[in-house]
Amino acid sequence: MPAVRVEMLTVPECPNGPVLEERLAVVLADRPGVEVLHRVVEDQGAAGRLGMRGSPTLLVDGIDPFAAPGTPTSVSCRLYRTADGRVDGAPSVEELRRVLGQSGTPAAADPSTGPAGRGGRGRLAPVEGGHRAVQQAVLRSFAVVGRAPEAADLDRVTRPYGVPAAQVLAELAAEDFLTLDETGRIRAAYPFLATETDHVVHIAGGSSVWAMCAIDALGIPVMLGRDADITSTDPVTGRPIRVEFTGGRARWQPASAVVSHGVRAAGGPAASACCGYLRFFTDRATAAHWIEARPGLSGEILTQTQAERLGTAIFGPLLTTGIEQPG
Repeated sequence: MPAVRVEMLTVPECPNGPVLEERLAVVLADRPGVEVLHRVVEDQGAAGRLGMRGSPTLLVDGIDPFAAPGTPTSVSCRLYRTADGRVDGAPSVEELRRVLGQSGTPAAADPSTGPAGRGGRGRLAPVEGGHRAVQQAVLRSFAVVGRAPEAADLDRVTRPYGVPAAQVLAELAAEDFLTLDETGRIRAAYPFLATETDHVVHIAGGSSVWAMCAIDALGIPVMLGRDADITSTDPVTGRPIRVEFTGGRARWQPASAVVSHGVRAAGGPAASACCGYLRFFTDRATAAHWIEARPGLSGEILTQTQAERLGTAIFGPLLTTGIEQPG
């Protein structure tokens, strides 16, 4: 079974801490090798840094699987709602088994099911009507020359399908595979943006491109199967953040860096609903402060591993899955 990091956060002398500890012992009896790290949190600052949303809080691989999106950090007493509607001071054994199952995956909402991953439908365009052929042509153009292809080049791509490129682009935009400006030109094709952002990706042997968000930037090296150097800036401190991809492995600077995963309550396409809120931060405390300062924003903080996995899940298949030529 995959390794799982389990942390229990409590305030001093929390009466429900021993309850959670006992129930964890029952669940982990058949999970040898899983250790629980206990942390005592004494002030709000520490709660923000560690992600404690009341005492006791359980973190599984850095995620609180029992917290609703947007729940603020707190040193107050925490209550849990059971499956039958009762209130308890700790998750039940059944709920703990659910989040600490054999997969080791927390039951918190999978970020790839949000706008960044097109509501769980993924970002790989369908083959029909030349949609995937155009999507892949656009992505390859950004990767090689740093910009979207010319209209004539896309018309050649769609000619075998018997449809004009402008029609395919409009349909791709309607399904949130890319965005267009008022003239119909490509403004963005997830993960690339045609205009300047804080997230710059220098592709080894290729171009330097702007990514729409932190997750998009992390997905570019995986999507292309290339080494790359990502540079960005913490929006709170202004400090630089760098992620170097070499041979499929990432090295983060600073080592404490994290990624916010925020979603605007109003919804809409990813470009407006979440891209501005998927950002690099130098540490968890700075990210928590930034999220909490934005009313109406549902957010969580992703570890480096979680952010890399999300980028891979969303963008990894985009250029490795082929197309079928018509007739």
